[in-house]
Amino acid sequence: MSSLCREVVTLQLGHYSNFVGTHWWNLQDASLSYDPETPPGEIQSDVVFREGQTPGGHVTYTPRLIAMDLKGSLRTLRQEGRLYDAGKDSSALTWEGSFVMHKESPPEKNSFLQDLDKLDKGEILAEADFPSSSQPQCPAAGSVTVDTVNSRLAQVQKSYRLEGSIKVWSDFLRIHLHPRTISVIHQYNHDGEAHRLEAFGQGEALLQGSVLENLEDKLHFFVEECDYLQGFQVLCDLADGFAGLGSKVTEMLQDSYGGRGILTWGLAPVSHPNSTPVKDLYRLLNCTLGTVHLASHSSFFCPLTLRGGLGRRPSSPTAFPYLSYDPSLWYHCSSVLALALDALTVPYRLRNNSVPMWQVADTLAVSGRKVVAAYGAVPFPMMHGSSLPDALSAYTDSLPWKPLSACPEPSNGRCYGQWTTLKGFEGQRLISSVAPGTKPPSPLHSLHSGEDVLASYIRSFYPASPLALQLVSAPSKLTPPFPDIFSQSLSDQGFLSNHFAPLGSPAPVVSSVPVMTSLQSGPALGPWLSELHRGASAFDIRRMAPSFLSQGPEVADYEEALEQLRLLARCYRDDSGGVLRSSSEEDDDD
Repeated sequence: MSSLCREVVTLQLGHYSNFVGTHWWNLQDASLSYDPETPPGEIQSDVVFREGQTPGGHVTYTPRLIAMDLKGSLRTLRQEGRLYDAGKDSSALTWEGSFVMHKESPPEKNSFLQDLDKLDKGEILAEADFPSSSQPQCPAAGSVTVDTVNSRLAQVQKSYRLEGSIKVWSDFLRIHLHPRTISVIHQYNHDGEAHRLEAFGQGEALLQGSVLENLEDKLHFFVEECDYLQGFQVLCDLADGFAGLGSKVTEMLQDSYGGRGILTWGLAPVSHPNSTPVKDLYRLLNCTLGTVHLASHSSFFCPLTLRGGLGRRPSSPTAFPYLSYDPSLWYHCSSVLALALDALTVPYRLRNNSVPMWQVADTLAVSGRKVVAAYGAVPFPMMHGSSLPDALSAYTDSLPWKPLSACPEPSNGRCYGQWTTLKGFEGQRLISSVAPGTKPPSPLHSLHSGEDVLASYIRSFYPASPLALQLVSAPSKLTPPFPDIFSQSLSDQGFLSNHFAPLGSPAPVVSSVPVMTSLQSGPALGPWLSELHRGASAFDIRRMAPSFLSQGPEVADYEEALEQLRLLARCYRDDSGGVLRSSSEEDDDD
C-alpha cells in the first residue's frame, strides 16, 4: 500500500451518521485487494485507510476514523475494539475480602456477527456457507493480519436477513476499528426517554472538558501520522443534538487546520421511532441551526436524506425505480445513502487524476454559496451489454437521478456549479459501435469518448452551467451483510438484464452496482433554504419550545441564525432571467 497520497480523516458524529458510515466503510473494505500481484485499482484506499501494527507485530489496515455516539449505542462492540487485545485476563481481582459478582448476559449477536467471531477464532464455517468454493483456510486463533482484519467474510456468500436484528450500526460492521476510533458520550443515553441528546444547544455544550480533550487527542493521533493531509470528511446527524456538536467540531477544525478541506455531509433518516409533535419541532430547529452553522464552518455543506423534506410535514420519501427499500428501516435507507456517498467522494480518492478536497469545494461553493445539493441514480440504469449513449438516450426528457438532499432540481436548467460522477460501468462500452456509414441513432452515439458523451448529455439539460465530471470503471462492490433491496430485473453486476429467472427460482444476488451522482449549487437551493427558514420562523420558540433554549442557544443567537439562513437563501436567488444579481442590488429592492 502506498503511503504517498493525500490523506483524509473521517469523523462520524451521531447514530444515523454511523449507520451510513458503517455501510460506507463496508463498501470500501469490499474493494480492497490484498494480493500484491493484483494491479492497484482506480481508488486509492490509503486516502481513508491507515496501515498499522499490533504489539504482536501483526499488520493492520483500519479506517482513519473518529466515530462519536452515545452511551448504549455499541451493544456487542467493544469501544476499544479487538485488534490490540493482548489476551490478558481483565477479570483478575486483587481484593482478598469477600465479594458478590453480578454478571449481566451480553446482548445476543445476530448470525452475521456470530460468523465473524468464528472466523476470528480460526474456526471453519459450515460448508453450506461456501456454496461456490471449497472451505477457506482460516488463520490460527488470535492472529490478526491484513488478510484477516478487513476481509473476514471475503469468501462468505451466504445471504443474511438481518432486518429484524439490526438495533445499532455495529450489528452489521464488517471491519475491525482502531482502538482510538470510537468515542462514547456518557452524559446522554442512546435508548430510553431520559437523558437524550435532543437539542442543538446540548450538543454545543458537549464540546468542552473531557469530550473536547478526548476528541483533540484522537485528532492529533490520526493527523500527525499523515504526510499530505488534504482535509476532513464529516458525517453529522442533522436532526438531533449532534448538529450542535458538529457545529463546534467543524468550527474547531476550521480554526486548527485552516486551509484543509472540510466537506460536511448532514445526515437525516426518513423517520424516527416514537416521534411526537414536540420532537418533530426540535428536529426542524436542529436542522435549521445545523444547516447555518455547519455551512459556515465547512468548505461546503451537503444534506443527505431520503426524506421528502427537512420540515415537519415532508412529502413521500425518495423512490428509485430499481430499489425496493423500507424507508422506515435505518439499515435500509442508510445503505442507499452510503452507495451514493461512495460515488460522491470519488473525486478526492482517486489514484490518478485526483482532485483535492479544496478544489472540489471551490468548484461548487462559489460566491459564498456553501450549501450544495446531491442527486443520484442508485443504481445507474444501464442495460447489460449496451453502451453509455444507449443508456442516456433512454432519458431524454428528464435526468435519471433522484434527489438525495430533499431538494428538487432547478426547472430553469441553471447551475452555478456541478460535479457529476459515473462509477461502475466496468465491462460496458462508453461509446457507440455504429457501423461506418450508418446514421447514429442520436448525437450521443457519434461522440468518441465517455467523457464527451456524459458532458454532452448533461449540457443538454444545463446548457450554460459550469460542469466537472469523472468516470470510474470500478463499481461499488456489495458484500454481506448489505441488504437485499434491489429489483429482480438487475443482473448480479447491477445492470438491467433481458434474461429473467424462471418463475420460482431465486433472483441473482447483486454483487456490485453502477452509480451516478451529481453535486450541484444552483437556484433550486434558494426555495429549499427559504422553506426551511419559513418553517422555523412560523412560531414563537419561547412559547412553543422553551426547553429547547434551556441549554442554549440564546434567543438572540437563534434569531441571528434565522437571519443568516434568510441571507443564505438569497445568495441562490435567480429571478433575473438567468443573470444572478448581486447582494447590493437585492438589498436595494428590499
